[in-house]
Amino acid sequence: MSEVQELTQAQPEPLTSASPNASGTPEPKNKRTAEDKWTIGRILSHIVLFIVSLTIIVPSIWVLIASFKEQSEFYGSPWTWPEGFFFQNYVDAFIDSGIGQSFLTSVIVTATAMIISMSVALPCSYALARYDFPGKKILQLAVQGLLFVNVNYIVVPIFLLLIGADRYVRAILPDGFFIDNIFILSLVYGATSLPFTIYLLQDFFAAIPKEYEEAAMIDGAGLGRTMVQIFFPLAKPAISMAMLFNFLSYWNDYVISMTLLTGDRETVQVGMLNLMSTAHSATNYGRLYAGMVIVAIPVIIFYIVVQKKLLQVSTGGGIK
Repeated sequence: MSEVQELTQAQPEPLTSASPNASGTPEPKNKRTAEDKWTIGRILSHIVLFIVSLTIIVPSIWVLIASFKEQSEFYGSPWTWPEGFFFQNYVDAFIDSGIGQSFLTSVIVTATAMIISMSVALPCSYALARYDFPGKKILQLAVQGLLFVNVNYIVVPIFLLLIGADRYVRAILPDGFFIDNIFILSLVYGATSLPFTIYLLQDFFAAIPKEYEEAAMIDGAGLGRTMVQIFFPLAKPAISMAMLFNFLSYWNDYVISMTLLTGDRETVQVGMLNLMSTAHSATNYGRLYAGMVIVAIPVIIFYIVVQKKLLQVSTGGGIK
């Protein structure tokens, strides 16, 4: 009996500040409060995301539905479903309204500008991130400073510069070369997007471990092969993000294309403005909404193509 009493007295007193969990370790008092706050925060964030999603999804669905309506159906309730699929709106918008030609021009300009931008930005950002050379700090500061320059604010100086260049080539080319040229427009797009592209890719290249370069050197790879075959595949998430932002910038631009393309050729955003004015004067809203859907299709397709790369972990399990 005395041994039992001694064992009983030797047991520790129960904890007052925390209660033991299944593993025997005490839990703090404020743990449940922190979990409750985390749960409330997640609920509120989901509510906000749901509301924001509705503000995007509802108008998009409404435009898609309205693009299949006939002209007489627009005089009733705007929320009614179309009586049938009136595909003639898309034919009229793409062919009769000239959106097809504007669409092709935007595709050529965007693809060319993307090639120019990535061809220059990839090796430049790789060199700034992985090598030391005289003037490197100055170049990095220049790239960072150009991030604050909005291209829409300098479009007039660019236009005047190209007008001045055309004066020197009119002796050879009477119609000029630098104005109303889709290649020059692509060059302006690619050049003005270089600061953001280089800055984004440079930070990504700098975060890749040095062991990749050492492993490539052991395998006998040179500097160019290491850059193309090792670092560029590892940088696919950053490259996809840069391409997505640049694509949206080129495709949705209105000010630069309106300024530099002064002839019959126009990009899709300028074509949409002309379609809107024509649709309002002719009260042909079905054609207008069909044009909006046509303009949005490339953006959706491009995002679907690159969105998987945006979520990939770049360096996981790469070193062996």
